[in-house]
Amino acid sequence: MIARAAFNPPWWLRNRHVQTIVPNTFRHPIRLELHRETVELPDGDFVHADWTPRAEGPVVVVLHGLEGNIGSPYASGMLHALHAAGWRAVLLHFRGCSGVPNRLPRAYHSGDTAHLPVFFDLVRAREPGVPMAAVGFSLGGNALLKWLGETGDTTHLKAAVAISVPFDLGECATAIDTGFAKVYQYRLMRRLKNSVRRKVAAGVVGFDPPPYDHMSTFTQFDDAFTAPLHGYSDAKDYYTRCSSRQFLPGIRTPTLIVHAADDPFMSPGVVPEAAELSASTRFELAAHGGHTGFVSSLGMGGMRVWTEERVPAFLDPYLGG
Repeated sequence: MIARAAFNPPWWLRNRHVQTIVPNTFRHPIRLELHRETVELPDGDFVHADWTPRAEGPVVVVLHGLEGNIGSPYASGMLHALHAAGWRAVLLHFRGCSGVPNRLPRAYHSGDTAHLPVFFDLVRAREPGVPMAAVGFSLGGNALLKWLGETGDTTHLKAAVAISVPFDLGECATAIDTGFAKVYQYRLMRRLKNSVRRKVAAGVVGFDPPPYDHMSTFTQFDDAFTAPLHGYSDAKDYYTRCSSRQFLPGIRTPTLIVHAADDPFMSPGVVPEAAELSASTRFELAAHGGHTGFVSSLGMGGMRVWTEERVPAFLDPYLGG
């Protein structure tokens, strides 16, 4: 079902760019005492998982967005909120995003789900019966929804949440190359090119990379790097096969999707229709919120982020406090 989200910021916080820029640029990451675990993958690569300090209880896995990491304010804020709710929270980095280059030529992408079952199986093997849930932001939300739809009722997750998801990757690549959104694209492209430089310096690209300093769009980058590194013929093929929208009907895990109609990273056309959602999915659409924003108040007392209240409230019946 699609419902109206209970998010209503004051008038001066309703601009989509304010909602996107303020929390993701000016909010300091919340400091937590974390334990880093190296998770070895079957293909010889690895990812890092950063755990909050609670020793026992339900586990909630957080997946970051494009070029995100433990230093991303939305990620640290959600970890803190989940920890405060009485659960163990862990940020599962995508390959090469934890500050250490991964071993293989491949990197990560919006449809990269191979490390998810590896990590969930690892946790279950150590603690049979432990309740688990997952929360994905943006790229991480797309990967999570794709995996949930692919695996149906075999995920063993009690619940899941996806926030600010680019449901149609091709449509989003076009939208972010338009108007003021190009500012976000420029910033993310700079990070992506820096990631390529680190892989080239480490000698793990696997092929002679084409000139990339001149690249300015996601489509150019995905044609040159994402597609060939991960087995897709080109950017269009990658977008077609990895967009999560087509996998939504297959979701059987209780899932909350939170999205803002004014998300500057995408066009309104990416929002799925109610008929595309499974009976296990609740879609909450807010008029405002920007991209991974949802700031409900801002002042001397700090920044209040609505999703950091909504997500624990949704998960609580499935995990318990």
